[in-house]
Amino acid sequence: MLQEESDLSLIIAQIVQKLKGSNLYAQLERQAWDSLQRPEIKLESLKEDIKEFFKISGWEKKLQNAVYSELSVFPLPSHPAAPPEHLKEPLVYMRKAQGSWEKRILKSLNSMCTELSIPLARKRPVGEQKELLNKWNEMGTDEPDLSLFRPVYAPKDFLEVLINLRNPNYESGDSLSFRTHLGLIQVPLKVKDIPELKEFFVELSLTTGQLGIDDSTQVPPELFENEHVRIGQKVLAEQDSAAAQQYIRQGSPTALRAELWALILNISSQPEDILYYEQLKTNVIQHDLLVDSLIYKDVKLTASNDDYYFVFEDYLYQVLLCFSRDTSVLSHFAYNSASPPKSYIRGKLGLEEYAVFYPPNGVIPFHGFSMYVAPLCFLYHEPSKLYQIFREMYVRFFFRLHSISSHPSGIVSLCLLFETLLQTYLPQLFYHLREIGAQPLRISFKWMVRAFSGYLATDQLLLLWDRILGYNSLEILAVLAAAVFAFRAVNLMEVTSLAAAEAVLADLSTLKVMPLLQIFLFATVT
Repeated sequence: MLQEESDLSLIIAQIVQKLKGSNLYAQLERQAWDSLQRPEIKLESLKEDIKEFFKISGWEKKLQNAVYSELSVFPLPSHPAAPPEHLKEPLVYMRKAQGSWEKRILKSLNSMCTELSIPLARKRPVGEQKELLNKWNEMGTDEPDLSLFRPVYAPKDFLEVLINLRNPNYESGDSLSFRTHLGLIQVPLKVKDIPELKEFFVELSLTTGQLGIDDSTQVPPELFENEHVRIGQKVLAEQDSAAAQQYIRQGSPTALRAELWALILNISSQPEDILYYEQLKTNVIQHDLLVDSLIYKDVKLTASNDDYYFVFEDYLYQVLLCFSRDTSVLSHFAYNSASPPKSYIRGKLGLEEYAVFYPPNGVIPFHGFSMYVAPLCFLYHEPSKLYQIFREMYVRFFFRLHSISSHPSGIVSLCLLFETLLQTYLPQLFYHLREIGAQPLRISFKWMVRAFSGYLATDQLLLLWDRILGYNSLEILAVLAAAVFAFRAVNLMEVTSLAAAEAVLADLSTLKVMPLLQIFLFATVT
């Protein structure tokens, strides 16, 4: 009990410290000063009166939302004496694996620099700055020669690293269950089984109304949809992040989704946010980075060829180029197992005082990175708002999909959860695919790394991402991946090669997410 209290007081102290540096703190302070002029504020009950004033004026709700937002990314509780690297990742072998993976990425980037004789960063000449500013809203029309550039890495390269992960303290001959040897992921992490998943995703049960099922044309809207929309409007009127997160577990009505996501992520477009976005844009116009070419190449290879997303090409360049310059993203490395890559000012190699983070946000884009932004373009059409939503989605969720960690929402745990679900509940299918050299994870990995973006139809993808936000967890990605295999099990039992298995699962665009999840979790005999 005492330990819980000390943990809580530590968390409170850390959140207070963090909020003290925020714009909200300055606004609250200004409001408190202004309230002193009001007749209802009495000196003898000053503290209580100001609290009451905050409550009536809506500032208390804004503070609650800010605290809730901090809690959603707060690291899992650890020992007070634990060093900072333990907050990033408690397991030493995971930290080492992430460190060596980062070295590989940086080596790949530096060798590209050397081969192409291109600097990591340069100031653009004035003429080039003007040209870029003029075509800022139509960068998609630009066709630079990117044939020599290659993505720093693709998901399949990352998968090979995860397959080779081992816990050095874990003797592979020691009392292992037979199941452990079947999958590609060979690290002992605790993942949920179906009963635990049922309990965690209880709002997805067969007896609860769901958008994605109960709003189909065959179901009269008065049975569920109308009432759900009415509650959604009430949640938005209340402006309560926690209520919005609970509400969205049953799916968000299309008309309310943009506002609900912004409320859950605690994004409200203030004038200073728009100004900050404009400053990032200025930085893009003034300086050319090598990663800009990687972003261009990635958009051209992925979103530009996608039937749903090609129309958003210009938005993707704007958001991703600004994102690469945003140093506020660096703060998420406090709870990310990764560390931002460093580069040195020319001629000062190895001197720490001349080291700078490169790119400035610490995130090197990989093949498919732009697909994290593309679906958001359906919801937000104002670039600075779109940018803020993406940045918050990234520092809450997406970074976990390309860094090595033991976190339950980390990609290693998702891969293990996927394999465990298949091995336990579809053992014949799993064994068959393994025997023909078509390990299921080799097919599903790319879906999970991209959070299914580019694989599902957009309306289905947004219903899936509703639940990611609602449960503040990425575990649903692994459950859906397993559900897809279960759905196509009959066809997969007929295949005799990896290529044939991939062909069966090549097109997911006709799948309906919610029925698949419900059947797999709640209608499967366990």
